[in-house]
Formats: sequence, structure tokens, C-alpha cells
Amino acid sequence: MSTIPAPLPRLPAQGATSSSSAANSPLTEYLRDPAGALHALLAHFQHWALTWGLLVGPAVAALAAGLVWARWWWRRRCRHQLAEDARLVQILPPPTVDAEGAAALWANLVGLLRPAWRRMVTGQPHLAFEYVFDRETVHLQVWVPGVIPPGMIERAVESAWPGAHTRTTPATAPLPCTAPNGQQLLAAGGELRLGRPEALPLRTEFPADPIRALLGAPVGLGPREQAVVQVLARPVAGRRVTRARRAARRLRAGQSPRLVSGLLDLATPGHHPRSRSRSRTGGPVLDRQTTLAISAEDRVIVAKQRGAPYDTRVRYGITATVPATASQAECTRASEQLRGRGHAIASAFAAFTEHNYYRRARTRSRRLVPLLAERRLDDGDLLSVAELAALAHLPWDETVPGLQRAGARAVPPPPGVPASGAGVRPIGRTSGGHPRPVALRVPDARQHLHILGATGSGKSELMARMILADAEAGRGAVVVDPKGDLVTDVLMRLPEELGEKVVLFDADSKSRPPILNPLEGTDPARSVDQLTSIFSRIYAASWGPRTDDILRAGLLTLRAQPGTPLLSDLPRLLTDAAFRHRATSRLGPEDDILKGFWSWYGDLSDAARAQVTAPLMNKLRGVLLRPFVRAALADGPSTVEMGQVLDGGICLVRIAQDALGAETAHLIGSIIVARTWQAATARARTPQDRRRDCGLYIDEAHNFLHLPYPLGDMLAEARAYRLSLTLAHQYLRQLPKELEEGISTNARTKILFNASPEDARHLARHTEPRLTAHDLSHLDAFHAAVRPVLHGAEAPAFTAVTEKLPPPIPGRAKAIRAAAARNARHRPGRVPLSKNRDRSAHADPRRTR
Repeated sequence: MSTIPAPLPRLPAQGATSSSSAANSPLTEYLRDPAGALHALLAHFQHWALTWGLLVGPAVAALAAGLVWARWWWRRRCRHQLAEDARLVQILPPPTVDAEGAAALWANLVGLLRPAWRRMVTGQPHLAFEYVFDRETVHLQVWVPGVIPPGMIERAVESAWPGAHTRTTPATAPLPCTAPNGQQLLAAGGELRLGRPEALPLRTEFPADPIRALLGAPVGLGPREQAVVQVLARPVAGRRVTRARRAARRLRAGQSPRLVSGLLDLATPGHHPRSRSRSRTGGPVLDRQTTLAISAEDRVIVAKQRGAPYDTRVRYGITATVPATASQAECTRASEQLRGRGHAIASAFAAFTEHNYYRRARTRSRRLVPLLAERRLDDGDLLSVAELAALAHLPWDETVPGLQRAGARAVPPPPGVPASGAGVRPIGRTSGGHPRPVALRVPDARQHLHILGATGSGKSELMARMILADAEAGRGAVVVDPKGDLVTDVLMRLPEELGEKVVLFDADSKSRPPILNPLEGTDPARSVDQLTSIFSRIYAASWGPRTDDILRAGLLTLRAQPGTPLLSDLPRLLTDAAFRHRATSRLGPEDDILKGFWSWYGDLSDAARAQVTAPLMNKLRGVLLRPFVRAALADGPSTVEMGQVLDGGICLVRIAQDALGAETAHLIGSIIVARTWQAATARARTPQDRRRDCGLYIDEAHNFLHLPYPLGDMLAEARAYRLSLTLAHQYLRQLPKELEEGISTNARTKILFNASPEDARHLARHTEPRLTAHDLSHLDAFHAAVRPVLHGAEAPAFTAVTEKLPPPIPGRAKAIRAAAARNARHRPGRVPLSKNRDRSAHADPRRTR
């Protein structure tokens, strides 16, 4: 028999201790006796609460309250930091608004989005696009927090709508927050929120401007009523977008987009239309129309999620003031009227209804005005760029009552236009693109400047800044000013040390002026020809060949006399027989033709002689009877050397027409221009590299270009002599046809201020395609279209804003005038005026009878 071995003793299994502890675990106890386990747990918590509750409860409550307060304080601090140094960017729409510009603007401003850590710590800045209404005007503006870099929004607006202008000012409340003394403030308004889930979009495609009704709603505002509509928006990302997309997925799946609504749906299963349409339980089947509507909603939900979203809120408000003594009935009537206007504004947003719509959310009137002034944006409604562009954009309609529009588009300068420096003439600052100074290189200024613009447009200030720049850089300058303001502005701002270089002709001054004898010069025929041409062109209406013949013969005869010829001797030559006999006896044998003229003249009877000289004599007397003219042109040898002026001097000619008369002022100015040109041509004997740059500035230039040679030839030759001409006037019809063509061709740098529509059509040939005729005729004051010459070639046109002159220096004009008076008495290198007169009186027999 086989022996059966005895069984081995059972050893305790490995992990028995853990099994024993698992048998005593709370889960095991709950599975064995659920009710007992729950009672034991409640007893444990009751014991813990009785023991520690009085200590832990208040601490937890205090901690929670502290966290809530800290969160509120931090968010409030972030809002104040974001809004610090806020500004308002006022927008002037262009004449024609691009409907796609708003989408481009808001798509560009998505770049304001901060990194996630910075949004969490300091918050995300937002913008407020505002429509502000009063009784007469409509303003469009954007409220910009101070943390956004200056110029960013302005450039974005001008890029989105080419031709729009922006003006930046410190931020102010859109509506009055307090009533004036003796008045009380009434307000009405509210907020607009989306009526359906934000995953569903508003209407974005319109055949006409969707804000047309909004702009028309406040029409008829009273004199003390104002209204505003704010569209607050900030780009969002991160958890806000994730939450919105999750809600959109729940909506498409037939679930409620919000948690509370989802819990309520559990109590009514199958109630949601989308749930029944996707149900497989055999429930009621939706009709085809409802199914198509749901499919359309699905498509627009997906389309809305593709773009960059903005968190938005829409607020509107309207205020009015009534007398503090108004009765309750009057206040009630005014409040009802305000509420009616507020309803009209809110109703205008019904135009955006499609898959979604706006509903009104009431706001207490006491909180409304401070809320509008604070421009606070908490959690709002998520909109796409297209939806936001439909709400906040410039009006498409070309005629909106009360809306001020930009005149001309702002065009940035081409590359290479200099900014500032000693070798440039300042123009102003750019009005488009990055703001910076713009100027004209002095070598390019030799191609001459043509400045055109209406009175008060800014021509004189621009010329004054150029003259001051030339004077401070040591370049010569000759200024002919027929009105007087230009020279006065220069005198009040010239550096005092430049007074010794100033030559001043001032028709209103009582001081003796310097002398510029028009009959002097190395070439008698040329000086006589210039003076005769000036007389004939200024008095063209009453000038004939016989008058021209008499003047030319008389001037040539005076030039042939020894000593200094004087224009004041011409009447004596024509009327005094003894003086005429002495003068003609000094003519040489080569002057046979001139002798023949005087022989014919002497054979005339006194009556015939008076008849042929009368047209010339009345003009000479009209000129020489004026003390200033006689002292400046006919009082002896010249005390002004124009060649020295062009080499670094400053000659200011202030010949106001009200002091001298128009024709006399034109005569003096033309003589100054002729002598300047004569001094410039004398530079032909100077090597070209030693010719210094100088400028001739002529305001109302058409009155002073009476020269015996074509202006085109003069402009073409002046560049070689380094004489830059700056010709300013008001409109093209002031120029004769030949003069207009010469300036158009040879004055290659054009600076055009506001022009008439007729002139703008002609001038647009110089500025197109960047600036059109409409732009040239709608330039604002002190705005100019500049078509420069850059390195000898014509550059594209741009717009600029001329800068104001620096403030006048008290006493500076008086000091410069005193220095100019000393210079007139004794110019360096010249004989003093008194000695010159004495010498000429003894040496010239014509001075005595």
C-alpha cells in the first residue's frame, strides 16, 4: 500500500495585512453597510465641526472675502492703469469711404492682443468706437488707452481708409457728467446684448450702409441734448475662445451652450429641437424647413469660429439739461422724450438681426453717465471681425448731415526726402505715415519753387521759415513783400547778431531807406532797357511807342552824363531847356541817333512837347512825389551792393501797397528783382565752386516779374548762378500765359496749398496719381501738396503740414530795424550817404542850375 503524505501546514498568504486593512477601509464599510457608513461620516463631520468649526469657519470666510476683494481691487487697478493717459482719436472720413475698410481696421487691431501671462497679470486693453451726436454735428472717434503706443491707432485708421484724417486729443467724457449751475442733468440709455447664444452671428452683408438708421435716429436733438453710441471691443484668445468654442460645439450637438441651461434640459429631455432632430428613438421628426434652418445655423457657427474674435459691448446714452426750477411735470416730459430718443437709437440695431439679434438691457440712469465716461468693458459678447466691422465703421454714404469729412487724403513722402539740417529748407511735417519733418535740399532748391494757395492758407509762414533758415545758415536772401506781414514776421525772429547784414526797405518806416539807384550799372544799355521794360509792363494800359521812345532816350542821355545818373533828373531833362541843352552837349559823336531825337524834340512847340510828354510825366510824378520812392531810388549813388547781399546778406523789401499804391509798389519791387538778377549774372566771372547759394523770395510774384527777357530763360540760367527763386501767388489766372508756362516748366518744385477747382484741374497734372484735383481743392489750412525735386529728378507728390513760426522775440524787430538804419547810413565799402551827396553836388553840374 502506498503511503499518503500528511498535508503541509498552511502558511499565511503574502499581503494578508493589506487585505485586512482593505477590509476595514471606508469603501468596504460603505459597501457592507451604506446607511451605517453615511451615519458614521456625518457623525465624524459633526464632531469635527463642533470641535474646529468656530475657528476654521470664520477663517475660511475671511479668506474667501479677502480673495474676492483682492481680485476686485486688482482688476480695478488694472483698469485704471490701462485707461491712464487715454486719448481720443477723432476721425474725419474721406470723401468716399471704402466699405471694406472697417474689416481691414479691426483685422489689423487684432495685433493689440497681449501674451497670455500679461493678459492674466495686467489685463487686455480695449478700444471704444464712438458715434457722438449733438444738435448740429456728428463726430466719429476712438477712445484709446494710454498703454497703446501713440500713433498706432491713427496709422491703422489712415491705412484702412486712405484719405481719412485723424486728430488726437486727451480723453474726455462723451457726455456731460454734471449739469451747469442752475441746471439739472437728465439721462436715458442702456446696453445692448446678444439675444441668442454668441456662437450665432449677426448680419454682416448689407446692400446699403447698416448704420444709416443709427445716424438718423438722433436727428432733431435739442440745443441742450447730446447722445453717444459706444462699441467697446478688445481682441481675445486663450480660455475665452476655448469656452466659446466649447459652447458652440454643445449648441451644434443639440445641447444648451450654458451649464445652467444644460441642467434644466435634463429635466425636459428631448425638448430641444436639435436634440429631437438627431434622436434615434423614433421621436417626432422635424420638417424639412426646420432641418434646413438648423443646417444653415451649423454653417454660420463654424464660419464664425474661423476668424479672430473680439469681446464686445454696445452702450448708448442721451442726456439733456433742464432748469433746476423746472416742475415735476416738465422733468417727466423731458425724461419721456429722452427715453423715446433712446428707444430710437436702440431700434436702429434691429438692422443687424439675422441668426442672432440685439436685445435691450436696462441700466440705471444714475450709473449710465459714469459708465459711459469710464468706458469700462467686463465680460461681453463674442463677435467676429466681420460683425464688429458692421457695427463700428465710417459711414458709407457720401452725404451725412453734420458729419465733417477730411478734405484731401494724407500721402506720405517718398524715400529720400530730407528731414532737417543746415543744408535744407524746411517745409513742415508729414501728414501721412510716420510724422516727421520734411525739407528740401538746397541743391534741389536751385530748381526753383512755385508756391500757390489762397489767402490765409499758410504761404507766408512757409516762406518766413525758409528765409530764417537761409539767414541762419549764412545764405543770401532777398525778400519782396507787397503786404508787409512776411517781412514783419522775419524781423521779429531774426537772430540779433545778423542785424549787421540786414538791408531794409520799408515804405512805412520814417527812417531814411538805403539807396538802390536803378540807373547805375556797368552796362548802360542793359540798365536802361530793364527800367524801360519795367515801366512799359506796369503801365501797359496807357503805354505807347512814343512814351517808350521818350523814356528810353531820356534815360540813355542821363547815363551819358558824368557822375551819378538820377531818375529824379528825368523830369528836368524833359521840361527844362537849359538843363536839356547842357545834357545833350555832353553826348559823344557816337550818339548821333540820340542827338537826332533831341533835335526833333527841341523843334516841337511847347504845346506839342507837353502833349507828347504828358503820359510819361504823370507816371514819373506819381512815383517821384512819394518821399520814400525818391529817397530809395533817386537820392544819390547806391548804398546797397546786391552782389554782397547774395553772398550772405539779407535784403528785406517791405512795400505795402496801401502805403505806396499798387503801381508804385510794383515798380519798386520789379527794380529790386531786376537788380538782383543783374547781380546774379555778374557771378559769371566767379568760378562755379565759389558761388554761394542764395534765394530770391517774391510774394505776389506776378506783380514783380516785369523783365525784358522771358522768365523761362531767367529760371533756367539762375540755377547755374546758384540763385533759387521762390515765387508765390494765389491763383493761376494772375499769371499771363507765357509767364504761367515758364513757371510751370522751370519752377520744378511745387508747393500747392488750397486751390480753386479750376486751378486744381490744371495743377493735378503735377501731382497725379497720388493726389487728384479733388485733393488739391480740399486741402485744409496750413496743409500743402508738395511735388519736390529730389537729387535733380522729380519725385512723387506727398502732403505736409506747415509748422507755425516760433514765438516772436520781444524787442527783436526794433533792434534789427535800428541795425538796418545804421547800415543804410554807412554800408561797408561805400561812401556815407551825406558825403556822397556833397560830392555829387560839387562834381555834377546838373545838380545846380
